[in-house]
Amino acid sequence: MASQKSRTFGAVLVLLQGVVTALFPQISIRLITRAIGKNFDNASELEAKPAYLRQLRAVGVGMIAAAGTDLLLQSIEETDDGTAAVGESRDDGDTVADEDDE
Repeated sequence: MASQKSRTFGAVLVLLQGVVTALFPQISIRLITRAIGKNFDNASELEAKPAYLRQLRAVGVGMIAAAGTDLLLQSIEETDDGTAAVGESRDDGDTVADEDDE
């Protein structure tokens, strides 16, 4: 159960980071500049080009999509009460059929 909570926490954290990166890429740029500034000289003088800002926004949207999908799959997993999905076999060997197949 603890691993499920940490998985949910991680997905929410990635979702929030994606929202911040997609909506406010300058915040991410400041964090990156501070991180590389500890190892390189004059890192604070670097300027982000507009293309880099678009790429950061795209990464943020991707993070939102990935984390949102993970959270959605987790919620489906939690509500699943042990019934087999369409096309999967149950413990008794029968295959679950879709209503359209009958």
